Amino acid sequence: MRLVFAGTPAVAVPALRALAERHDVVAVITRRDAELGRKRVLTPSPVAAAAEELGIETIKANRLDDTVTERIRELAPDLGAIVAYGGLVREPLLSLPRLGWINLHFSLLPLWRGAAPVQRAVIAGDTVTGAAVFQLVPDLDAGAVFSELRREIGPDETAGELLEALSIPGAGLLAETVDALADGSAVATEQTGEPTLAPKLTLDDAHLDLAAPAEAVYARLRGVTPEPGAFALLDGERFKILSARRAPEAEPLAPGAVELRGKAVQVGTATDPLELVTVQPAGKRAMAAADWWRGRSNPEGVHLS
Repeated sequence: MRLVFAGTPAVAVPALRALAERHDVVAVITRRDAELGRKRVLTPSPVAAAAEELGIETIKANRLDDTVTERIRELAPDLGAIVAYGGLVREPLLSLPRLGWINLHFSLLPLWRGAAPVQRAVIAGDTVTGAAVFQLVPDLDAGAVFSELRREIGPDETAGELLEALSIPGAGLLAETVDALADGSAVATEQTGEPTLAPKLTLDDAHLDLAAPAEAVYARLRGVTPEPGAFALLDGERFKILSARRAPEAEPLAPGAVELRGKAVQVGTATDPLELVTVQPAGKRAMAAADWWRGRSNPEGVHLS
């Protein structure tokens, strides 16, 4: 079957590779090269790099405009498949492939429709998530579902780790759905239940509220790791908390208060403290929390907000 694939981040690469092994991927659509790192080096997306390796025509576009639509029309695909492209497929492109478009989405629909389903599920404290392949329709992530898989969320798993873990079985799920569409055996079921929304994360989502219970703080920290990256304010500047862990046996600390207890640097919440593991103060490199603590000229009375 002739396919067009749209995707951008590393989590979409396994799906592209799985489809390219079994079908004729005639083009890949991905977002334009982005400036990355401190030196702002112009870098192709992970999907663009994979497409080049596979020898597939790559269309780099941040919007699926008339130019993109006309090129896809010329290629005459049977089906479009999308995984975390980062843009909307609208008419007339939506109806251009003979079988329309399908989307691999990392949630159990109708839960967490939107750009950040895994991140929002972790922040909300969900214990189970999954992936679903559904028919793309004009309404956000509302199409009928062809297939899905379920997976428990580990108690210490970050959103980044969970996305990576879902990407391989999700790729297989997508490829099996395309196979079924090719042989005519695919059956889709309309979504049922109350939808929840998963809008793209902002920097405000990453600001930890240390006056909340420890479980809520820890869930948010995991949900915004690695991007946009959890932080609190220290002396009015952003203090990144790259990793932390629970400290349920520790004595309570006032919310935001930081103390060295034995070899552990702990920060207070509304309930149990959390142990800071890796941090990055403003303008400095990432470091072990204990090294940061020892390097402060006045470690007493440290407070995060």
